[in-house]
Amino acid sequence: MMTQRHRFWHRIARTTATGVLRAGAIALPLAGMLAALPTSAQQAPGGWQTAPAAAPVPAAPPAVAAPQPAAPGAPPVPNNTTILPRSSTEAPKTPPHPTGGEVRLMALLTGDGQKIDSGIVWRVYEDKAPKAQKSDKLKLLLTSREAAPTLRLVPGSYVVNASFGRAHLTRKITVKPGAPAIEQFVLNAGGLRLTALVGTGPAPPNTVTYDILAGERDQSDNREVIISGVKPGLIIRLNAGIYHIVSTYGGANASVRADVTVEAGKLTEASVTHTAGTVTFKLVTRTGGEALPDTHWTVQSPDGHLIKESVGALPTHILAPGSYTVLAKSSGKVFRREFTVKGGDVSQVEVMLE
Repeated sequence: MMTQRHRFWHRIARTTATGVLRAGAIALPLAGMLAALPTSAQQAPGGWQTAPAAAPVPAAPPAVAAPQPAAPGAPPVPNNTTILPRSSTEAPKTPPHPTGGEVRLMALLTGDGQKIDSGIVWRVYEDKAPKAQKSDKLKLLLTSREAAPTLRLVPGSYVVNASFGRAHLTRKITVKPGAPAIEQFVLNAGGLRLTALVGTGPAPPNTVTYDILAGERDQSDNREVIISGVKPGLIIRLNAGIYHIVSTYGGANASVRADVTVEAGKLTEASVTHTAGTVTFKLVTRTGGEALPDTHWTVQSPDGHLIKESVGALPTHILAPGSYTVLAKSSGKVFRREFTVKGGDVSQVEVMLE
């Protein structure tokens, strides 16, 4: 059984300091990834081209300047004198060519401007992958863990990924020379925290883990695994949406499945209650006798589906309520017994060595 509650996130700097969640929308402190989308680039072929040599051109005779009239009051200029105009010694001014631009990256939790102040990771990639590499991956140029870094880049297009836990956003930006530009990334992220119960009390430590899967199935009727092996009590940052949760108690078949909705700017707490039994197996020569060592155990469902395998004298497993068959293999012989598990039971199943 799974119940679901929500909290609002305030500022990210106080994310892990939240108290107990309450039903409904309450104030929560928390102000997140995938690889950049692949693209390819066309490179023009380079190389030098040599022009054919031209035939020599005869040199023209030196030009003789026409006599210039003398200025009033100036001494006469001889006819065989060439007058050249004065040239300026000042070098021509070359307009500056900008070689860089600045862009400031900013991450928002929701569209209403709730800024993310920590825990964000920025990755900047080339906009296009070289054709010669024939790779789907873009070249990573830099990584920053600043909340709002200001980057100086060569003007052009880039692909930027903002990651906040398992929540992320990837998009293209354009850097231009001049005043710094501001690029805002709205992640629409929320949080998910699971509380595990066994019966009416909390689950024993290190006995429950849960997997987060995509809410929708793909064309093969499978769900994408977002993250697996999560322990209860941890806040997992996710993009807003519907997710499928699989909570497993023990290492066998005691699991609970449910769909939960993560909302942007809120913390969703899902409470999972497990009903299972704990069973210890032993292979004996008589009732209440000593367990035989080095026994191979196989737990099956009534239709023969494999539930759990183990080796040892006294293996203990947590099983969902139901009927089972256990096979004990020792010294090349196999012995079997059917048994039933009820929620909350702690029992021992003896298999007789016949």
